[in-house]
Amino acid sequence: MRTPHHIATHSRFNPYEELGALDDGPLEEFLEEDPSGEDPSHEEGEEWAPPNHRRNGRRRRRGRLAGLPFALKAAVGLAVLAVFLTLADRWALLYAERRAADALKDRMDLTAAPEVEIGGFPFLPQLVDGRLDSVKVTVPDVAADRVTLAAVSATAHDIRLDGDGPTSIRGVRVPELNGDVLLSFADLNRELGASQVTFTGAGRDRVSARGTLPVAGHDLRLRADVRIGRDGDQGIDTQIGGIRLDIGDLATYRPGARASEGLHLTPKSAADLARETRKVRALLTVPSVVQRMGVPEATVREALSNADRLAELTGSERFVHQAMRVNLLDLALAHPEVLDRLGFDTALLDALSRLTRPVLADRLSLGFRLPELPQGELRLRDVGVEEDGIRVRLAGEGLAFGP
Repeated sequence: MRTPHHIATHSRFNPYEELGALDDGPLEEFLEEDPSGEDPSHEEGEEWAPPNHRRNGRRRRRGRLAGLPFALKAAVGLAVLAVFLTLADRWALLYAERRAADALKDRMDLTAAPEVEIGGFPFLPQLVDGRLDSVKVTVPDVAADRVTLAAVSATAHDIRLDGDGPTSIRGVRVPELNGDVLLSFADLNRELGASQVTFTGAGRDRVSARGTLPVAGHDLRLRADVRIGRDGDQGIDTQIGGIRLDIGDLATYRPGARASEGLHLTPKSAADLARETRKVRALLTVPSVVQRMGVPEATVREALSNADRLAELTGSERFVHQAMRVNLLDLALAHPEVLDRLGFDTALLDALSRLTRPVLADRLSLGFRLPELPQGELRLRDVGVEEDGIRVRLAGEGLAFGP
């Protein structure tokens, strides 16, 4: 056994010697290459290190992978080249879209440049060939008659470019085009209603108009129904129906010449009238009113001369309905003093007499026509009312732009 003194005097030792000290048999002979006990590869003053048994294996594997770096470099180079080509193609595409948008803005006299989106990849081969797969153009805020189209979007297919080369394009030919137009209710409310009339969808082909209309210093409640349809292949037609103006709870005005149209008392105001003797007497003194109400002349004479008979007449269930049949506009033309007694503003009545159906219909008209093109055909395919506005589908053939 080794003594502490022996361990201290040998600062450097071979671990194989300790293993050999455990068994003086064949293991010691196998571990000790030199019978003297000294390692011939161990030099004086040099620390011992375990042998490296993997060095040769690494050298052999490195030889098998020697061709990989070149292949990897080639792949990276091709990838970088593809990226540069793609970037160049996209840059050319963006440049072409911007130039096309500026050209459309100038030709159509638009307030803002439209949005142009050229389809198909890659772009440069299409440009060299003089034929584009597709082009989508979206134009906001296009003036159309009395209204503004919120958005006009069209997609053209198989576009042919006329020119001597990619940098000298003189014109564009569009064999086929599909698109749609949105007539926004928000724009209609602002432009036609002067922020007082609101348009909303009321069905597949109907629009409801509700709001107020200023007439002779009075704000009258407006109700109208607008029916939307095609006017041939080029225009939108609107038919205005159910127009009604309410003068508070006093009377209702419906433009027209039929018996149910004109200015008539409301049920509430007719009932109030029946309780006011002075106003009833004013009405019954006008023969045309009596005739319209259908009251016998003998009954009228008795009512005008006898308060009891007048109370009996106005207290009947029929009197309110008879009073509502009187067209107050007709009465105003012949006897304006009578309406003054009833509390009507004569200036308002005069303004209502000029507010005919065509005048009101023109104020609420939503129609427009497509612009005429120098070459080709652009027509309407379908018209429908949606939640946000009126949607019009378009189709075009044989269109050409440029010289």
